[in-house]
Amino acid sequence: MERIVHLEDVDPRVLYGEHNSLIRQLESYVPKLKIVARGEVVKFSGSPEDIAMFEEKLDLILRHIRKFNVLTSSQLERIVLDDSPSILKSLSEGDEVIVHGVNGHVIKARTANQQRMVNAVGTNDLTFALGPAGTGKTYTAVALAVRALKNKEVRRLVLTRPAVEAGESLGFLPGDMKEKLDPYMQPLYDALRDMIPAERLVQFLENGTIEIAPLAFMRGRTLDRAFVILDEAQNTTVSQMKMFLTRMGPSSKFIVTGDPSQTDLPPRAGSGLPHALRLLSGMKGIGHIELDGRDVVRHPLVRKIIAAYDAEGQKSMAARTAREADNQPPKS
Repeated sequence: MERIVHLEDVDPRVLYGEHNSLIRQLESYVPKLKIVARGEVVKFSGSPEDIAMFEEKLDLILRHIRKFNVLTSSQLERIVLDDSPSILKSLSEGDEVIVHGVNGHVIKARTANQQRMVNAVGTNDLTFALGPAGTGKTYTAVALAVRALKNKEVRRLVLTRPAVEAGESLGFLPGDMKEKLDPYMQPLYDALRDMIPAERLVQFLENGTIEIAPLAFMRGRTLDRAFVILDEAQNTTVSQMKMFLTRMGPSSKFIVTGDPSQTDLPPRAGSGLPHALRLLSGMKGIGHIELDGRDVVRHPLVRKIIAAYDAEGQKSMAARTAREADNQPPKS
């Protein structure tokens, strides 16, 4: 038997992968089938039973691509090999456009965990979104904030992050206060430029509808009718995190994003992010989303780089645990 599927509503490049790596991976899961993929046509032939199974899995894969416009090797493996109901649930939660950006750019969740982040923000006033670089946590948070502003759910946006140097000393920075601090805030500006036309963004920044400021500027304020994002939260101290969280007004939304594996604080300074997560765990009204390497939507190498560093970190932790066990005094 032979079946033909026309890829009319998905980008074939997403399905096939770089240098056809994903289609070859897909072939390895169904060795009894012959698969030919060219352009917008996928042909496969084999026994009726194998074809029926493959059609079901291919439908799930295409639904995933339509929803998230991305397909990674780990996502493909999970869709094909995982028969749990969670796969169907994550694909049936809707194809929600968060916001239409500049030049008609459609911004929506591109992975299942990003969609969970969207859902968590919708049902909680405070959401923690944690994950490594490139998982879209900051970009998704800014998109949700812009949507809330456009829908008049809030009166203003406040985007903040600690002004902590990433492992190197930048020395003296020239200019006024804004010029000194803007380099630390650049990722937030980059996201906003994708979502709000340039002239409108300048207007919002000038009249205070959108405020981008270092975390130190939040002290002593009450942020009401505002959508507030704390980015790079792993670089807050315990006292800074407490100060930020207690700024919440009665009609505000707060999102805290961070990557616990990339703390730039001095060695003896404890991060306020894991402390807050432990302290507030299970509290009603607070969401907690974990993104991982499967959510990376940057260059494919980024996912491999993160995996390599994670593996090294796990080895170092295991070695440290073993050394500490060896140094324990014998039990009496």
